[in-house]
Amino acid sequence: MFGSHDFPLFVLAGVLLNVTPGPDMLYIIGRSTTQGWRAGAAAALGIGAGCLVHIAAAALGLSAVLATSAAAFAVLKIAGATYLVYVGISLILSSRATAKTAPTAVTAPVTLRAVFVQGFFTNVLNPKVALFFLAFLPQFIDADAPNKALAFIFLGAVFNFNGTLWNLFVAWFAARVSAGFDRSRLALWFNRCIGTFFVYLGVRLAFAKAG
Repeated sequence: MFGSHDFPLFVLAGVLLNVTPGPDMLYIIGRSTTQGWRAGAAAALGIGAGCLVHIAAAALGLSAVLATSAAAFAVLKIAGATYLVYVGISLILSSRATAKTAPTAVTAPVTLRAVFVQGFFTNVLNPKVALFFLAFLPQFIDADAPNKALAFIFLGAVFNFNGTLWNLFVAWFAARVSAGFDRSRLALWFNRCIGTFFVYLGVRLAFAKAG
């Protein structure tokens, strides 16, 4: 199908990878529990949009350049690490400011557009995601496929579609579970935890190697 092989196995492997907890899922859960389903959905769609960039890059061969060029990897790595640290510190500072001014008030909600953009950039600026697509998708592309770029796009779209559906479910479930909690305390706790974790991811990414 479109130059691919073992499609059912690809879908199964992709679903298993999608449901594995990671930074993207944590970001979605954080937004859903503190701002509700719509914010979680915006985060999920932003992450899905970021994956589309990686899929297009893999299809065009840009991910291969990233994998072989130390300079290109370093530039994207530093950009991604800087952005992750920025998002993390922003979350930590916002929770501290809210705690000092009104301990029982709900943290000022970030707009849905800002949530979408943050989800997009935390995904698209992560070179490890680009390398994942470059390593995973070719395993299910026929060696004699007439149009390997089309096969990349097809498999990537299927993977991203399933992943986005799962992320939307996670957003809905997290929002439902947190509905009975004290949103003000939950917002402060999650913002601090997520912020700290994103700073950790940024520092870790800064020291990551291409191979």
